[in-house]
Amino acid sequence: MVYVRLEKEWTDGDGVGHSSGDMIDVDAATLAKLQAAGIVGGENADLPGAGGGGSQSTTNWPGAT
Repeated sequence: MVYVRLEKEWTDGDGVGHSSGDMIDVDAATLAKLQAAGIVGGENADLPGAGGGGSQSTTNWPGAT
């Protein structure tokens, strides 16, 4: 499972609606579909320091360098 931030509204396979900006867990196959549809950004886009180009700054990331 991967934890991602939605860039657009999305309804999952169970019919549950999720708003833009929501953080959700998805499997790899669902992530690929969401990326292809532009519903989420690139891989790890919202993880600071991951090089995904997310909206968070990497300058204050406390992780390994």
